Amino acid sequence: MDGFPILSLMMAVPMAGAIACLFAGANAARWIALIATLVDLVLGILLWANFDQGGLQWQFQEYSPIFGRFAWALGIDGIALMLIILTVFLMPICIGASWEAINKRVGEYMAAFLFMEVLMIGVFAAQDIYLFYVMFEAGLIPMYLIIGIWGGADRIYASYKFFLYTLLGSVLMLIAMMWMVHEAGTTEIPALMAYDFDPHVQTWLFLAFFASFAVKMPMWPVHTWLPDAHVQAPTAGSVILAGVLLKMGGYGFIRFSLPMFPEASSQLAWLVWGLSMVAVVYTSLVALVQSDMKKLIAYSSVAHMAIVTVGLFAFNQAGIEGAMMVMLGHGLVSGALFLCVGVIYDRLHTREISRYGGLSINMPKYAVLFLLFTMASVGLPGTSNFVGEFLALMGIYQASSWVALVCTTGIILGAAYMLYLYRRIAYGEQVNADAAAMPDLSAREIALLAPIAAAVLWMGVYPESFLAPMRSDIRALEARLAPAAPAGDSHIKMGAAKPAGEAHHEEVSAHGEAH
Repeated sequence: MDGFPILSLMMAVPMAGAIACLFAGANAARWIALIATLVDLVLGILLWANFDQGGLQWQFQEYSPIFGRFAWALGIDGIALMLIILTVFLMPICIGASWEAINKRVGEYMAAFLFMEVLMIGVFAAQDIYLFYVMFEAGLIPMYLIIGIWGGADRIYASYKFFLYTLLGSVLMLIAMMWMVHEAGTTEIPALMAYDFDPHVQTWLFLAFFASFAVKMPMWPVHTWLPDAHVQAPTAGSVILAGVLLKMGGYGFIRFSLPMFPEASSQLAWLVWGLSMVAVVYTSLVALVQSDMKKLIAYSSVAHMAIVTVGLFAFNQAGIEGAMMVMLGHGLVSGALFLCVGVIYDRLHTREISRYGGLSINMPKYAVLFLLFTMASVGLPGTSNFVGEFLALMGIYQASSWVALVCTTGIILGAAYMLYLYRRIAYGEQVNADAAAMPDLSAREIALLAPIAAAVLWMGVYPESFLAPMRSDIRALEARLAPAAPAGDSHIKMGAAKPAGEAHHEEVSAHGEAH
C-alpha cells in the first residue's frame, strides 16, 4: 500500500457521507451513515493488516503543503493505529444505536457523527502540530451540537459547560505550540518529539499542554463537565464521548507532554500522581452513591482514566503499555455499558436505578451481556480491563509503591459500585410492573453489543495482538524518557552472590544451631 493515501481516504469517506446526509431524508441518512462507517471499518482493518510491526516508526505518511508552515501531513505509529481502530470499530455501533432512538433532524444528526469521525481520525493521524490543533478543537463542535440538540432536558447547560471547559484549556496549548514552532523551526510532530527544549521552558510548556489534556481526560478536579455531558447526551453520544473523545487527552500526553518535555514531566509527575490518586478514590466513592445509571458510569470513567495517567507517568514500558490497554479496554467497556443503559432507557425512559430490578427474569440475554461488561469494568481476568490495569499498576509500583497502593483501592471500589449497580438492576424482586413487562434484546441490539463483547474477550484472552503494534513505539518513548525518569522507591537491592561452598557451609551451621 506504499504511496496509497489510505488515511486521507478514511477521512474522505465519512466527510462525503456527512455531506450526503444533510440532503437526504431520515431513512436514507441512516443508511448512508451506516454504509460510510462500515466502509471506514473495512479500511481500518486493511490499515491494521498492512501495518509493518517491525518497520519504520511512522507509516502511511502523506505530505502536502497548504500555506506557510501549515501542511496536510498525516502518518501513524502503532499507538495511533490502535486508537484509529477503536474509533472506526465504535462508529457503526453508534449509528446502529441511534437507528430508532433519534427521529428528529436525523440527517443533521448523522452528519454530525460522520463529521466527528473525520476529526477523530484526523487527531490520531495528524503529523503537523497545527493540523492536530485544528482537528483536536474542531471535534468539540459536532459533540456540542449532538448534546445541545438531541440531548436531555438540561442539554443546553451541559453542552455549554462541555464546550467552555474544553475550549478554555486549549487556548494555552495554542500559545505554547506557536512558541515551540518558532523555537524549533518546524511544525512536524516527529521532529518536535525529538527536539530538546530548554528544561526551564519545558515546565511552562508542559503546564500549557496539561491544561488542555487534563480537561479532556478528564482529570480531577476539572472533571465536572463529564457527568453532565454524559447524562444529557443521547446514548450514541455517550458511547463516542467515553469511547474515543476522552482518549484524546491520553494520546496528547503520549504524543506531546512526555516525549517533548521529559524533564518537566519528571519534575511534575508528583502533580499527576496526586490528582490521579484523588480521582481514583474520590470519584469511585461518588459513583457508589449515584441513583442515575449514566452518572454512575460517568464517574467510573474518571476513575479508570486516572489509572491511565498514573500508568503514563510511571516512565516505564509496563506503565505506558498498561495505560494504552486501559484506554482501549475502557473505550470498549464504557461504550458497551452506556449502550446497556440506552437499551432499558429506550423502553422505560428513565435512568433511575430504583425503577428497575429483577431484569434477569424477563430480559435474560440482556442480563448476561450486562454482567459480562460489568465484570470487564471491574477488571475480571480474561477481560480487556484486567490486562491494562495489571500492567499500569505494575508500572506505577516500580515508580512509587504508595501511588500503586492508593490506586489499587480503585479496583476494590470499582467492584463495589459496579456489582451494587448490577444487583439492583438485574436481581431482586420485580416491584415495578412496567419494568417487569419489558421485552428482551432485539436482533438489532444484540448486533450492537455482541461485537463489543467479542472484542472485550479477545483483548482479555490474547492481548498480544493489541500490544504488539505499539511495543516498539512505547520502547522508543521509554528510551526518550529514561534520562529524566525519577528514581523509583520499590527496586529491591540485590546483594552480591556468595560462592556455592560458602553458602552451603552457612546453611549447615544454621541447621546445627537450630537443633
